[in-house]
Amino acid sequence: MKLILPEAGGPPSQPDPYVFKAGGKYYIYASGDGGVKTYMSEKLTEGWKYIGRAIAEKGIHFYWAPCVIERDGVYYMYYSSIPEGETDHHKQAVKVAVSRSPEGPFEYKKTVVPAFSIDPHVVKSGGEYYIFYSLNDYEAERAGTYIAVDRLADMFTAEGKPVPVVVPTVDEEIFMKDRFRPGQNWHTVEGAFYFREGNRHFLMYSGNCYQNEKYFVGYACAESAENDLRKVPFRKYPSDEAYAPLLAKNAEEEGTGHNSVIREGGEYYIVYHARDVSGKKAEDTRTARICKMRVDGLRLIAER
Repeated sequence: MKLILPEAGGPPSQPDPYVFKAGGKYYIYASGDGGVKTYMSEKLTEGWKYIGRAIAEKGIHFYWAPCVIERDGVYYMYYSSIPEGETDHHKQAVKVAVSRSPEGPFEYKKTVVPAFSIDPHVVKSGGEYYIFYSLNDYEAERAGTYIAVDRLADMFTAEGKPVPVVVPTVDEEIFMKDRFRPGQNWHTVEGAFYFREGNRHFLMYSGNCYQNEKYFVGYACAESAENDLRKVPFRKYPSDEAYAPLLAKNAEEEGTGHNSVIREGGEYYIVYHARDVSGKKAEDTRTARICKMRVDGLRLIAER
């Protein structure tokens, strides 16, 4: 594990860090009050500098979990947000903004998925674009937030036929007991990040509550030649019934979660947020960290 933004300047925290490379430079976009915090470096593991907020709209209170993808020289940022004065976080909806530069400024264009929807990750597969995101199911056996995937009809519009891909299956994913109904535990699976190596598909996620020390990164996987990501038979590793986190609390850090992945020099790196083990539970102590990650068949191994 290595802190990668300790002297970057700007806001002290980087929740939900999304790493992206463009024009030979690296960018990290992070959740923030008043705009998407943006950092840039010419090296992946050092030299990061805060460069401002890539998007900051008047009247918008908070921005969550941005991701960026480039298509034909245009950069698309997907994120969720709520307006000023709104206190119900379940009013969040996935939106899209565009820019001609990865540094921004990004301009809001459209709501892609109606509320409640959070934590988008947009990827290209087989010539089509797909969006992974999280939404709620109040009536499931394990009620809570889960991850679905939908095809994009265009870069601004989801087809509207989401398919569940990762749902809560274990007690370690409980966000809060009796959250909305007495006797009903609320689970959370969020923070999707998809990547593929050959015919091996990996869908990473975060489980539990982001404020808890036991927040963790897990993943689902599948071996398939399928390009339509709605049809890939994802299963949690090593099984849907097992709790086997890729990243979880250790002696140095806790609240490990909401990651992204980048491949550089033939090696994978995972970027995620965590808090130092210090007894502090404030959200603003979440900082971006990085470590190498190996792929061994359908197994992922984080080299912390």
